[in-house]
Amino acid sequence: MLSCYDRLILSGTIPEISYNQGMTKYMYQNGVRIFDYPKFAEPFKEAIRANAERIAKEHGIEIEFIRKAGIRKESIISEKIVKRGAHPGIVHILSVMETCNTYKPWHDKKTGKTFLKPDTSKCLHYYFYFIDEQVGLGYVRVPTWCPFRLQVYINGHNLLASELKQAGIKYSMIDNAFDSIEDIAKAQELSDKISIGKLHRKLDEFAWQFCPVYKEFNLRYHWSVMQAEYATDIVFKKQESLQQIYNELVATAIHTVKPENIATFLGQKLDPRYQGEVGNNYNVRIEGSRIKHTLGKVSIKMYDKFSKILRIETTANDISFFKHFREVVHRDGTTSQQMAPLKKNIYSLSFLADNLKASNRRYLEFISAFDNKEVGRKRLEKVTSSKSENNRNYKGFNFFNADDLTLLMAIVRGEFNINGFRNKNIQKLLGFNGGKISRLIKRLRVHGLIKKAAGSYKYYITKIGKETIIMAQKIKELVMVPAYCY
Repeated sequence: MLSCYDRLILSGTIPEISYNQGMTKYMYQNGVRIFDYPKFAEPFKEAIRANAERIAKEHGIEIEFIRKAGIRKESIISEKIVKRGAHPGIVHILSVMETCNTYKPWHDKKTGKTFLKPDTSKCLHYYFYFIDEQVGLGYVRVPTWCPFRLQVYINGHNLLASELKQAGIKYSMIDNAFDSIEDIAKAQELSDKISIGKLHRKLDEFAWQFCPVYKEFNLRYHWSVMQAEYATDIVFKKQESLQQIYNELVATAIHTVKPENIATFLGQKLDPRYQGEVGNNYNVRIEGSRIKHTLGKVSIKMYDKFSKILRIETTANDISFFKHFREVVHRDGTTSQQMAPLKKNIYSLSFLADNLKASNRRYLEFISAFDNKEVGRKRLEKVTSSKSENNRNYKGFNFFNADDLTLLMAIVRGEFNINGFRNKNIQKLLGFNGGKISRLIKRLRVHGLIKKAAGSYKYYITKIGKETIIMAQKIKELVMVPAYCY
């Protein structure tokens, strides 16, 4: 089993001119009339075009213009790699007319002020596809119009492959997945320690090479995360081993995973007022079938790659969905240390990896209970039976009793997965008094469903507790309820 980043889409902006007020200020400071903005931007467009043609000529490449929508760029690049080989260098350059952010000169008659307004238009974009020794296959998308917002795609598996090569660790890959690694423990260690500083320098190098006009502004690019995928791969030695369990895993997940479960996987609390997208989606692709669980701009998927690798993958299209403990600067200038949303800059990738890996782990724990039917049933019997401790009896849990079920569903909520829960948290959720909650907590502890954190009043659900509740949900919803309906 190996966990690492998969797809990464990074955005490069020049902060000082990436918004209309900043660009307006820059033009005033440099003595350029606001209504001369198109004339000001035109030479930069020509310089980017000339730079693309120079790179194409140096590498013996013809720039390919894509006229029709719907053409898959990846298919074109795959064909080029088959012909040229996978050695480092420029693979191909594509050009296409696409929407871009820009500015429009404006004069406000009421205030008498002249400034730039944000606008959208279409301009020529260049896609520079490359194979780099450090980051592998990727591309840089360069617009020919100011403010030159760059987009860079790389794959974390290729980043790790470069690190493995430097460490002298043998491996083999199928597409963007490792199907064998000589030293898996060392590989995981390298994955957890990918240098963001080193990646930052590589991104600056790409900007220098493919969008040199930014040097004219005497400013630097700021790099942020547009999209991040983090994959946990379970590699099976034999294809038939995965095939024997995969269909059941998917079928069970489709029926068992509820919105509150999705929130739990992602370490979140599902607010009753939430209006965003949430749900399950199942489809069949060429590579295999896939189930996807979505909560707003974040999703978690399970699919098989080439019937040999089971992949659990969390995707974040907005990384501020996740939180971590950091310094927060308040409006009055004061600071405090608290849980706060992740910043979108690339240096959040280390903290983001912890969140995404934890999401994959929670999902893996959930589906692991599916395959252990006999073990799950035995655990369920223990939990539903009465137990004695210090000459006192504690009755078992009845999963068809409303109070018991409400309590069990409460302790597996997403926010408690990470931070644990206290007596007052359960009081607030269930509306019971503190004494009754204390007795319920004792009952949960006696049956091994929760454990107390040392030196605190916090409790966490145990691994056995999670698996037992999942098994109970499955038996109730997939076996007993359908039987009664029938």
